[in-house]
Amino acid sequence: MDLAMKPEDVAFRDEVRAFLKENLTEDLKAHARLTPGILADQDLRVEWLKRLYKRGWAAPSWPKEYGGAGFTVMQRFIWASECAAAGAPAGSNMGLSMVGPTLMGHGTAEQKAHYLPRILDGTDWWCQGYSEPGSGSDLASLQCRAVSDGDDYIINGTKLWTTGAHQSNKMFCLVRTDPTAKPQEGISFILIDDFPAKGIKIDPIITLAGDHEVNQVFFDDVRVPKKNRVGAENNGWTVAKYLLEFERGGAAHGAALKNALNKLRAMAAQERDGDGQKLIDDPAFRRKLDEVEVEVTSVEFTEHRIMSRLSNGQNPGAAASIIKLKGADTNQKITELGVEAIAYYAQPDVIEARTWGSNTKPVGPDHTLMVMPKYLNTRAQTIFGGSNEVQRNIMAKAVLGL
Repeated sequence: MDLAMKPEDVAFRDEVRAFLKENLTEDLKAHARLTPGILADQDLRVEWLKRLYKRGWAAPSWPKEYGGAGFTVMQRFIWASECAAAGAPAGSNMGLSMVGPTLMGHGTAEQKAHYLPRILDGTDWWCQGYSEPGSGSDLASLQCRAVSDGDDYIINGTKLWTTGAHQSNKMFCLVRTDPTAKPQEGISFILIDDFPAKGIKIDPIITLAGDHEVNQVFFDDVRVPKKNRVGAENNGWTVAKYLLEFERGGAAHGAALKNALNKLRAMAAQERDGDGQKLIDDPAFRRKLDEVEVEVTSVEFTEHRIMSRLSNGQNPGAAASIIKLKGADTNQKITELGVEAIAYYAQPDVIEARTWGSNTKPVGPDHTLMVMPKYLNTRAQTIFGGSNEVQRNIMAKAVLGL
């Protein structure tokens, strides 16, 4: 794949930079810096999406026929790189990155016509009902039941680690519709429109970093129409695998990692070691930075291959597992080096100082405030979306034929 910048690419890059300069407000950038995980303040997320939607750039990877930007592979790379460099919010929108592509691949014409426009303009925000207590990486063992009742299903059970459930008005959910079938063959993929509806309870789970990103969701006789099923009954595992390829490989990891590495280098230029010299001048620490830079580059080029497949109408395949694993590992290494760089400033836990709108001052220099929260938050990256062990099994089977 030719990654050289052609004149039209340079023109597009300049167009993106002009858009970001005009639309990326100081509030949006400041809040993005104070977000350790993937969820920003909901009002700011909506504001940023609406600005993108007005320009026609809400969904860079979607085809134009569905209202997407229809960017080329190079344009998507430029867009992700410029957004990361400018400090744009990286807030998770599971409608854009997961539900939308899944409906394009498996949804009915009616489902596409109804849901896709509402995803694009921010009317609907989706959360994912996959994991359960005891059914995380072993997702096929899920027990949340959907019993047929005329034109409806009645759902009972619970979902765990549900990111953004407290900020969503829709959920896509895996439910067991045939308890007598083999685990993967008795599951259906359901869209829950009325969320949270009567019979749905959302309990917050506060992470080690002190953030509210994830939740446990309980279903007690929740009625959902069968027309909200995506794909055939008991064929939800096929739909789920298709979606997981976008969850694992659809994000622009490389540009974000490069931006994080650049910030780490800038931090190392300000921090000093025990002898008083700048940390960036320490050969041992500099070697660690260089080693991580090699991994960031490998992530970028793997991501280019994924985008190339997508642009040619193919799904990411096993490459999605590669990028998910390496993206998570590399991000963890960067945050670990961040903690090493700020030394004892990693100890104070001043949650108020990183609360949007707060006047509380951090303990230590400003650049140390988010280092430990981001380190703690990224510990989960090698688990969610399929653990690293699961990704290695997928690659062993699909790539190496083991």
